[in-house]
Amino acid sequence: MILPRLLVLTDRRACLRPLPDVVAAAVEGGARAVVLREKDLPPPDRALLAERLHRLLAPVDGLLIVAGGGTEAAAVHLGSAESLPDPRPLLLGRSCHSGSEVARAAVEGLDWVTVSPVHPTTSKPGYGPALGHDGLAALCLTPGAPKVYALGGVGPGSTTACLSAGAYGVAVMGAVMRAEDPARCVELLTGELPVDRSVR
Repeated sequence: MILPRLLVLTDRRACLRPLPDVVAAAVEGGARAVVLREKDLPPPDRALLAERLHRLLAPVDGLLIVAGGGTEAAAVHLGSAESLPDPRPLLLGRSCHSGSEVARAAVEGLDWVTVSPVHPTTSKPGYGPALGHDGLAALCLTPGAPKVYALGGVGPGSTTACLSAGAYGVAVMGAVMRAEDPARCVELLTGELPVDRSVR
């Protein structure tokens, strides 16, 4: 499977409208991979939300990634300290904030990592200090590193510098979730990213 260059992360509390409507608009704008966070929801509610988002992505062959262990989803994104799930899902990524964490992900044979925070972010104040593009570049050079997605304060206009630092793509939450026009925001983001036609 080809991993899209853009990951859209959910945050229902930041949305200006119901989360499924924001995701639908993002998909309309070109998003093809969505990471469902919302870990505080009761499991039945989160499962229903996952199914709803999956239905939004299915017509465009999009990918729903579920954050957190303990899920039977085909694509899972782990926190930096979470253990590898057993059985292992088809696709697996992890949040990383340091070189040692990226190195661990390389040993684990993960498909991708998000590296954050690249820039100061209003979504998660207190995380940091920001890596900046030099810090991002250093982590991208970790031997055997999986595909790296730059995360944290990333939005339209900032993707080129992330790619130049060695990132495979970008992971965006606040810019899309808080957008008055999520579809247009995603259009701008995808317009700045290359189309990868190679097989992972």
